[in-house]
Parts: sequence; structure tokens; C-alpha cells
Amino acid sequence: MGNYKLKKEGGLIPNAEPKDIVCRYERINTNVFETENDGTAYVADKIAAAIKAKESTGEAFVLGITSGSSPLGVYTKLVDKFRAGEVSFRNVVVFSLDEFYGITKDDHRSRNFRIHEEFLEYVNVRPENIYIPDSSVPVEKVSQYCHDYEAKIAEVGGLDLMLLGVGSKGQIGFNEAGSYSNSKTRMVALSNASIQEEASAFASIKDVPTKAITMGIGTILSAKQIVLVAWGENKASVIGRVIEGAIDPMCPATYLQNHNNIEVVIDEEAAEELTREKAPWLVGTCDWSPKFIRKAVIWLAMKTQKPILKLTYKDYIDNSLGQLLEAEGTFDAINIKVFNDLQHTISGWPGGKPNADDSTRPERATPYPKRVIIFSPHPDDDVISMGGTFMRLTDQGHDVHVAYQVSGNVAVHDDVIKQFISTAREMGLGDRVNEVNRIINTKRKGEPEPRALLELKGAMRRGEALGACSVFGVKEENIHFLDLPFYESGGIKKNPMGQADIDIIVKLLREVKPHQIFAAGDLADPHGTHRVCIDAILGAVEQVKDEEWMKDCRMWLYRGAWMEWGLDMVDMAVPLSPDEVIKKRHAIYRHLSQKDLVPFPGEDPREFWQRAEERTQTTAMLYDKLGMAEYQALEVFVRMF
Repeated sequence: MGNYKLKKEGGLIPNAEPKDIVCRYERINTNVFETENDGTAYVADKIAAAIKAKESTGEAFVLGITSGSSPLGVYTKLVDKFRAGEVSFRNVVVFSLDEFYGITKDDHRSRNFRIHEEFLEYVNVRPENIYIPDSSVPVEKVSQYCHDYEAKIAEVGGLDLMLLGVGSKGQIGFNEAGSYSNSKTRMVALSNASIQEEASAFASIKDVPTKAITMGIGTILSAKQIVLVAWGENKASVIGRVIEGAIDPMCPATYLQNHNNIEVVIDEEAAEELTREKAPWLVGTCDWSPKFIRKAVIWLAMKTQKPILKLTYKDYIDNSLGQLLEAEGTFDAINIKVFNDLQHTISGWPGGKPNADDSTRPERATPYPKRVIIFSPHPDDDVISMGGTFMRLTDQGHDVHVAYQVSGNVAVHDDVIKQFISTAREMGLGDRVNEVNRIINTKRKGEPEPRALLELKGAMRRGEALGACSVFGVKEENIHFLDLPFYESGGIKKNPMGQADIDIIVKLLREVKPHQIFAAGDLADPHGTHRVCIDAILGAVEQVKDEEWMKDCRMWLYRGAWMEWGLDMVDMAVPLSPDEVIKKRHAIYRHLSQKDLVPFPGEDPREFWQRAEERTQTTAMLYDKLGMAEYQALEVFVRMF
């Protein structure tokens, strides 16, 4: 919803072919918007128009809603419309999709609480028209309760519109893999995948409820209209499967293909696995920019399992790339052009090589040395994602500053802080063991952590970051802990990013006046910490863009721990030797609170150093397969400006 959006180069020429041709692989009507903001505005308009149309007949409008990050923007815009007098919810009946079982409605992590906090308490839905599954119903009465929930939906005329999100494994609501297409509202046991997916809303995985009450797939499919929304590249894989894959009980959202009035609304990042985005030359006429040509040739090389320089005329023709030959010339000339283009991304001098011809290098030779700021969302993203480049910049004499944007205090287990407080006591540095135990014992599930405990956890993470920076020889005065206010809510849900966050970054930029900025450029969840952090940086850059020093500043984007840039996007690739990989690992090790017991590991149980090494080594292998030199590992970057 902020400033962050990478420039798109090339792709399908708009309206060159009818939509039916461009979308011929898609089994569900899908609307792709440039940004989440555009998509949520469209959905809010659609819902408001449907409410008003039903209102004009004197009938109630029955709206199915869901919680989670995906519908947040829709709710915000519906609230704005209500406040502006554009729509009333007085005649709306609301049915919520699901709820954890065994959790009170007042618990901040409950669906009930979140639905009210994010939407219902700001509009004029009558309390008697709000139906949310009751998780306090005794086990022996749950079946009858679920039957009555279904009966109530039928009594009010059925769902007029169901607003949905989708889980990473294709869950809709808490309908897990293997759910039947005719299933009704019921209690379900949550899979390990769902528990991991929900862990970010809780203190840890062990706190996530193991059961839930959910509308069934049959209930959802009974709605007169369905709108499914998804944003960010972390939803791209499942969206591709839901829209273009076969109906599969192991991916319940694919059942939505059977509905005759469904629309999927997504942003460009969530659409990445659709054919029209992934391989648009298969469905239409394209505009062949240099980066887009590279995308097509890499796709062809991977598909044929050949290095770039071994691709043949037949390879291009057999794989629907004849239009590229018509637009750009002979296949061998294209091969050489793309090979050189990709080879020129590789540089062992991320800050620029002094006294060298920089015409084909990703970074300019002068000035040298450069002032550099590495922005790290959490106190370990810098060493995890670009630790090798970090050490190269310091080893090559640049004035490197590191700015940790948030404290990361909620990502420390209580047991870890207990251990360190006990260690401090045993070292004679002070005895606060009983005090800390008392604070921990006052914690209540679902409520923000005590500020005193958060301060200790934040201090621990600062100490770890200082230790990691010492591995690379960074001066302590060049290490900045920004503690952006948006993060300091004390819980998993953060405050909105505001001018106070931007001002802190503006102050640092003006102090350092960097020639290079490195930042985490994740395209995943638009409401996640990394996205908020990059938006804050770009908000600050917007304020200083006309200052003289900014004319000689470049911004490079790295990725977080979860994904890597596609090779078609890469502007700089920094090779790491085996020894540098080990040194990077040792820097990651300094973040002891994140080692072994990662609080929010997601689906990947490995430690961060393992994920980082696998990712950079895979990138090196991909370069090797395409015909480049063979490296131990490569860290890759995209240039923002």
C-alpha cells in the first residue's frame, strides 16, 4: 500500500490480442492490478455497489467475510466509503468464514477480535446481524452449532457475496488438503502447514490452536458471488495452481473453478506464476526490452536444459519464441547479447573497482572509497542476505554504515532471555533473574509483551548485531539502531508506518550522505515488516531526492531470507569464495537468539545460515548452467535507482 514497486520492463502489449487469448490457460476469471491499492479499491467498489443494489430492493445483503492480511485493504476502503456516506451497512448481514476453537472472542488473536478491530467496529452493521463462529461452544455441542450456522445462512437467503483469501497450500478458511467439495460448516483439525502459517499471529507455534470451526467448501460454493483476493509474491505459487492447475482435493481452493460467478483479484506480484506473466510470449505479442529478452532466453535455456550459447534456431521456434527472432534478429546474435548482458552483472567489486573501465560493470569506479548505508529490516537481515557483499565492501575500504530499522524484540524466546540473564548473574554482572522471571510470569496470551521485557530482548538483539558487525570489522560508531516506532507495538500486529519513521531515516541519510544504499526489497506480504521498512526508506528518499548528494547515489536491493531475485531481474551478482561463505556463516552465528530456535520459521525448518547458503549456492549453479563461470556462491541485487 506504500511506495515500493519495481519498474516493469517489456511484456505483453496491451490489447494486442483479445483477453480470451491472453488468458486462455486460466480457469477462473482473474483481474490483475498493478498494486494492492488498485486491487482493493476495485473490490471495495464492487462490494459497495452490490450492497446498494440489494438495498434498493429493500432486501438484506448477506456478506461473507474473512480475516488475515489479504482483505485488510478492502476493509479500509469500505470503511472510508462508509465515512464518506457512499455506502451504508445498516442492511448488511455478516457471516465470518472461520474461527480458532478454544480461544475467547476477546483474545487479540481470535478471528472475532480481528474482524471487529479491522472492520466491523467502524461501520454500522447491526450487532444482531453479525455471525462469527463461537469457539466457546462445548465439544459435544459443536456439531449442532455448526448445523445451526448453516441453517442461519439459508434462513437469510444465502450468501450474496463471499470475500476470500487463500492459504499457501490452497486452504480456504480452514478447509485443509483433502476436504470434500460438498463439506459444510464443521470443526476441523489444523494441519501442521496451517499451524505454521498462523504462527506469526501468535507468540510461537506451540501457542497456535490445533482446531477450528470453518465454513465448508460446499458452503462457500453456495454463495451467489465469490471474490478471492491475494497480494504479494508469496501467494504467486498457490495462485498459479488455483487459476491454471487442475482441480485437486489437496489444494482446496481449486474447487473454486466449479463456481459460475467467481473473480480472483490480485496484484502483479501474486500473478507471477500465471502464464501471461511468467511466459507471456506463449499467449500474446510482446514488447521486447533488454531485460525482457533476457527473461525469455533464460526461460528457454532452463526449459531446454542448455547453456545460453548452445540454444538453436529450432529451440526458439519450437518454444513459441519466433516473434523474438522477428523483432531482434538471428538466434545466435540474441544468444551472445544475453550471455554478455548476464556476464556483465558479475562483479567482485560491489562498491566499484577504482582505476578501472566501468563501462560494463554494474557499479561506477568513482568516487572511491564510497560512503555506504546497508539498511537491515531486522538485526540479522544484513548478514543473512548480503553478508558476503557486506564483507567485500568493508575489505575494499569503503566507509560502511549499517542501519537496523527495527528492534526485532518480539522474535526472542523467553527461554533465551532467561539464559542470558542467568549468564550475566554467573559472570558477576548483576542479578536480575528473579525480576525477569516475574515479568515473564505476568505475560498474558494474546496481549502485548511487557515493555521491560521487550527492552531486554531488544538489547540482546543489538548486542548480537554488534557482534556480527565485528566479524567484518565495522566501526561501532557506524552501527545505527533506528528502532522505528511502527514496530514497537509490543505484539505481532504492528502500528501503521508514519512520518516519525520516515524522519528517523531522513536524519541518517543527511548525516551520512551515502553514495550507495543497500536495502531489503521483498515483494512478499504487503503488510509485512520488510515491506513497511522499504516503504519507509523510499518515503525518506522522496524527501531528500533533490539534495545535491543524492545526484551521486545509487540504491541496490537484496532479498530477505525466504526468496531470491529471478536472474532476469539481476543487475549485480557478487561472487563469494568458500572462505567468504564460512566467514558469512560465522557472522550469522553471532545472532544467537535466532539460532536453533527460530521463533517464526515458516515452512522451512532450517536455520537462517543454511537457507542463506543454499540460496546463494543455487544462484551460482544457475549461472553455471547458463554458461557462466562456476562460483561457490553468488549474492544478487537489483538496482532501484
